[in-house]
Amino acid sequence: MNATYDDAPHWDARTQAATRYAAVRARTLALAAPLSAEDQVVQSMPDASSTKWHLGHGSWFFETFLLIPHLAGYCPFDSDFAYLFNSYYEAMGARQPRTERGLLTRPRLEAVMAYRAHVDAAMADLLQDFPPALDGLFDLGLAHEEQHQELILMDILHLFSVSPLAPAYDPAHREPPKVESAGKMLAFEGGVVEIGHAGSSFAFDNEGPRHKTYLEPFQLSDSLVTNAEWLDFIAADGYRQPRWWLSEGWAVVTAQCWDAPFYWRKNGDDWLEMTLAGLRSLDPAAPVRHISYYEADAFAAWARARLPSEAEWEHAEPQLREASGAVWQWTRSSYSSYPRFSPGLGAVGEYNGKFMVGQMVLRGGAGFTSAGHTRPTYRNFFHPHQRWMQSGLRLAKDGVAEQNDLARDVAAGLSAKLKALSPKYFYDAEGSRLFEAICEQPEYYPTRTEMALLERVRPLIAAEIPDNAALVEFGSGAGVKTRQLLDAAPQIVVYSPIDISPDAMEAANAALAADYPRLTIAPMVGDFTQPMRLPPAAQERCRIGFFPGSTIGNFTPEMATAFLANCLVMLGPKARFIVGLDLAKDPAILEAAYDDAAGVTAAFNKNLLHRLNRELGADFDLAAFDHKALWNAAEGRVEMHLVSRRDQTVRIKGTTYPFAASETIHTENAYKFTPEGFAAIAQAAGWRVIQSHQSHDPAFAISVLAPA
Repeated sequence: MNATYDDAPHWDARTQAATRYAAVRARTLALAAPLSAEDQVVQSMPDASSTKWHLGHGSWFFETFLLIPHLAGYCPFDSDFAYLFNSYYEAMGARQPRTERGLLTRPRLEAVMAYRAHVDAAMADLLQDFPPALDGLFDLGLAHEEQHQELILMDILHLFSVSPLAPAYDPAHREPPKVESAGKMLAFEGGVVEIGHAGSSFAFDNEGPRHKTYLEPFQLSDSLVTNAEWLDFIAADGYRQPRWWLSEGWAVVTAQCWDAPFYWRKNGDDWLEMTLAGLRSLDPAAPVRHISYYEADAFAAWARARLPSEAEWEHAEPQLREASGAVWQWTRSSYSSYPRFSPGLGAVGEYNGKFMVGQMVLRGGAGFTSAGHTRPTYRNFFHPHQRWMQSGLRLAKDGVAEQNDLARDVAAGLSAKLKALSPKYFYDAEGSRLFEAICEQPEYYPTRTEMALLERVRPLIAAEIPDNAALVEFGSGAGVKTRQLLDAAPQIVVYSPIDISPDAMEAANAALAADYPRLTIAPMVGDFTQPMRLPPAAQERCRIGFFPGSTIGNFTPEMATAFLANCLVMLGPKARFIVGLDLAKDPAILEAAYDDAAGVTAAFNKNLLHRLNRELGADFDLAAFDHKALWNAAEGRVEMHLVSRRDQTVRIKGTTYPFAASETIHTENAYKFTPEGFAAIAQAAGWRVIQSHQSHDPAFAISVLAPA
């Protein structure tokens, strides 16, 4: 990594350089001081190096690039060291293979320490009359030594982690700070921005040149993902569901049997984490670390988000919490050169440019990182499978429209006389996970009842589907019921799912594409309650609408009529429309389905407030609200509310919303139908019912509609 200097000032005080040199070199020795001679010779894996080798390599760098070429009369300490301690510089000749550095029992540690003293004494002589032209190379040498200080700690942690004794490097070692509070998504408009290093301060050559780049609107979490959030990913079988993983990542996960971050250890029902302070209880509030790019990408997919690009990260950095000093943060950017990048002349030009392939960029800085290496432009890089370094993540999303819509809808809903929030905002990553858990509760009958009914009647439904048809699904979700229909109707050749969240569709569509290779998948992102134009692949065929799950019950009868009328226009005069609807029944059964004994639906409802706290900076006290589900016989619907337990106020984006004790936020309606009542709604929208299938108790129905 060559230093970049623009109008670098000459140093008048030679002692300043000598003082800096002595301080950096002394810190390396201080890091090695707690280690025994035996600790310092072992190489615990091919990616790591022994501490003794790091000590020798740092001295080799100064000797090779500064002393031999520029100090008259300098005598190398040992001619064999040029082979032993060269890392990867092809221009400097042959070297000890990286994977065999741990075999270097000789030279003895005392000889390596003598080598350092020899180099330090010679550098003191060189710095007495140091030519300004070498300032950049000198700074590069110091930065190089500091990089190896971080590597010493990384490699020792790995060495101690494979010991059955799990020894502590330093029992008083300070771990990264806790994440103060749940992160919220910050919105950025994008546009043309500048990134990269500029100016006279030191930087590695890969940090420049500074250049313009274009960013689409994006969102970036102001905080890091925590261990607590990662525990949720594990609990959701994140390591055992291939739909979240890149293909290469899944191959690594299965081959190496990953089930947690690198240094986590299961201890009964609890987790421990190996640290430089030894084996410690996992801190849920600490940032997750020691994860690979593959794991970070899988978590982001599971969380209905993505990793940021390095340009997004750098542009947003001034507004981020824990931007540095906690963990390096994976980006989705491949490590490559910036526009107009040119490696330096000579062997030091190999520092960076030769590695610009097959690796991914990390930004920020970790607890092991030396001071000054956490600047916003610093580009760290590792292979996507590596995870022994202190690597974590923060989440990003495309666009700002969703957050703007959320803020607008929340302001309108909480300003109304009868406060209300739209149920479409239930489904962040945690809300989606909780809804899947709701479907498994014994009281919640709709999902399993509909799936059993669909399994029984799908041959009759398939008979209404012509050859070469296109299936258009409204609110596609995980696609489980979609598979039931595709299996029964192989004449469907195009699948066009519609969902408001592109991330929610991505994994399900990838799995469908793998299992149904002849199926053309043409997804659409948007609000399916609004008129939309279908993709060309679907427009060219007879279209079959699919709206399972009784989601139509979330609409008022007037809204349901308008929705069905819009669908008729979208699907066309030869369409069929398959609709799932829950039927009216005993109020006790209905209320239990929306207020299960395990409290999962309550957690699902209150998670909406948690989302507002995270994404809009609201200050809802979740403990000050209760979940309530009730049957409204006059309206024919189950209602879900959040009930204020006391007089209180809530602040969102500078606006205060008062709540009286017992005042509610109406969050969802679930209308229940009779077959005759739904047929009347369909008729008003221009449809007629051509099939109506009903389950045994608890009653659920699937209707097939045709244009009237």
